[in-house]
Amino acid sequence: MSQVASRVTDSRVIDDRLMTVSEMFLGRVRRSADREALRYPVADGWQSLTWAQAGERATRLAAGLVALGVEPQQRVGIASSTRYEWILADLAIMCAAAATTTVYPTTVADDVAFILSDSGCRVLFAEDADQVQKVRERRAELPELGRVVTFDPDAGTSDDGWVLSLQALEDLGATLLAEQPQVVEERVASTTGDSLATVIYTSGTTGRPKGVRLLHRSWTYEGAAVEALGILTEDDLQYLWLPMAHSFGKVLLSAQLAIGFPTAVDGRVDKIIENLAVVQPTFMGAAPRIFDAAFAVGRRVKALELEGKPVPLPLRAAYAVADRLVFGKIRVRFGGRVRFFISGAAALNRDVAEWFHVAGILILEGYGLTETSAGSAVNLPDDYRFGTVGTVFPGTEARIADDGEVLLRGPGVMEGYHNNPDATAEALVDGWFHTGDIGELDGTRLRITDRKKDLFKTSGGKYVAPTSIESQLKALCPYVSQVVVHGNERNFVVALVTLDEEAITGWAEDNGLGGKSYREIVTSPAADAMVGDHVRQLNERLNRWESIKKWIVLDHDLTVDSGELTPSMKVKRKVVERNYARELDQLYT
Repeated sequence: MSQVASRVTDSRVIDDRLMTVSEMFLGRVRRSADREALRYPVADGWQSLTWAQAGERATRLAAGLVALGVEPQQRVGIASSTRYEWILADLAIMCAAAATTTVYPTTVADDVAFILSDSGCRVLFAEDADQVQKVRERRAELPELGRVVTFDPDAGTSDDGWVLSLQALEDLGATLLAEQPQVVEERVASTTGDSLATVIYTSGTTGRPKGVRLLHRSWTYEGAAVEALGILTEDDLQYLWLPMAHSFGKVLLSAQLAIGFPTAVDGRVDKIIENLAVVQPTFMGAAPRIFDAAFAVGRRVKALELEGKPVPLPLRAAYAVADRLVFGKIRVRFGGRVRFFISGAAALNRDVAEWFHVAGILILEGYGLTETSAGSAVNLPDDYRFGTVGTVFPGTEARIADDGEVLLRGPGVMEGYHNNPDATAEALVDGWFHTGDIGELDGTRLRITDRKKDLFKTSGGKYVAPTSIESQLKALCPYVSQVVVHGNERNFVVALVTLDEEAITGWAEDNGLGGKSYREIVTSPAADAMVGDHVRQLNERLNRWESIKKWIVLDHDLTVDSGELTPSMKVKRKVVERNYARELDQLYT
C-alpha cells in the first residue's frame, strides 16, 4: 500500500486522558446539576429533567442492573425507538460498568435473536409489547437473556419475573443503594477507557450484521473532539429524533455530555414539524433523506411556478409541510433559533446542499462509520465546502490508499468486530481502519466519491460509481424513493426504480390518474415516461458509459421486511440484484 495523502489534524489538542462515559456523565451532573439535561413530550406538552435528576435516575437504574446480576462489561441490549428512557438506560448501563448493545426497533425477530445471542446480552430494555414479543417467542434460543425491562408501562410483565417494568428496575436499584450506597460508584471506578462500552451491529448490507466493539475512550474522544471544534456551547438546544441505535445518535449524546447543552428528545418522525415549532432548537442532526424529501417537493413546486402552471393542492400542502420543517425557520434566522443542521449517516447530494443554502439553510455534512464511532470529519459553520464531508476531526489521521480507499486511524476507531477475528483482521491493518469508501484528501478536507465494494466495471472495462448516479437521480426526480444502478460486466448500465407512495399520489392527481391505486400509478405509461424524462436529464451529466440506458419502475417499494433494506434504510444491493435477477436480465435482452 502506498500513501497518496496523509494528514494528522493536530492543530487542536484533545484531552487524551482515558476518561469513561460514566465519569463524563457524572462529572456533567456535578458541574451542571440544576441545568436542563433532557426534555421529552408528555400528554400536555413537554417535561424536563435536570442533570441532577437524570443522574439520580440513571444511578438507580444502574444499581437495578447490578441487583439483577449484571457484571462489568457484560452486554445489556436496548430495543427501542429514540426516547428519553433510551438515553437513561444507556447511561445506566455505562454506570453499571456494562456495555450497551443497540437494536433498531424495526429489526425483524430473527435478526434480534441473532444480535442478542451473538453479543451475549444478559438484560434487554424493550420499548413496548411488540419488542417484548420478538424475544418472548425465541426465549428458548436466548438462555443468557435473564430479564427484559419494558419502557412502556402498558407493555405488561410476566408471572415468572422475566419481564419487568422500568419502574420496577428503578425500585430494585433504590433498595440495593439503601443497603450498599457505594455500589454504583465502585462500578464506575472499576471502568477504564479501554473497557467495552458499546456493541453496535452494522446494518448488514451483505450477510449477517457484524457487532462493532467500541470502547469508552472512543466515545469520550468523540465528545471531546466535537467540543474542540467550537461549534456548540452549553447554551445550545438540540432536537434529537435520530435513531439512538445508530452511532450518529450516540455521537450527539457524547457531545452533549462533553459540552452540557440540553436535548429535546422525540423519535417520532411524524412529529418533527410540530416539535420544531414548539421546541425551537438551535441545531439538529438529520439523515439526508429528510432533506431529500423536502428538496424534491420544493423543486417540483418551483418548476410548476416557473412554467406558469397551477400547483396542485396535494403538492401545495406538501410544500407547506416542507417549508415548516426546514425552510421557514432558518430563512427567517433572526426571528428563529436554528443555526445549522448536521447531516450524517449517508451521503448528502451536493445539489441538495447548495439548493438549501440558497434558501438560507446551512447543512453541515459530516462523515464517519460505526467502526469509527460515527464522527471522523465534519464541515464547520465558518469553514464549509459543499461536495465534501469537511475537515478530519482533531486527533484523527486520514490517508488515501493507492486504490483510492479512505483509511482512518485514531481514538474513535473500533477495537474490532465481536466474535469475528477474521473480519477484524481484514478491516484493521497496522492500526488503520479500511473504510471501504473511495475518496480524496485536500489537506485535511475529505471528499467521499463512492463505496469501494459498490464500484463495478462494465464489459467495456469502464468503472462506474453507482451510488453517485443513484443519488443524482433521486435529487433530480422528486418522486423517486429508491434507485439501484446495475451493470457489472454488462455492456451498458440499467436501473431499478421505486417511487414514493405519498409523492407519486400527488403527481397522479395532476396527471389524470387521480383515484388510481399505487400499483396502477407506478405501472402506468405516464409514470414510466416521467421517470424517463428525469433519466434523460441525468444522462446529460454523465459519461456515455455510465448513463442509464434502460430502467424498470417496480410496482412496490423496497422494504426492511423484505430484507432489501437495512433497518437504517440502506439498500442491500446484492439482495435486490438477486431478488430481481429476472427483471434485470430482461433489460439486457
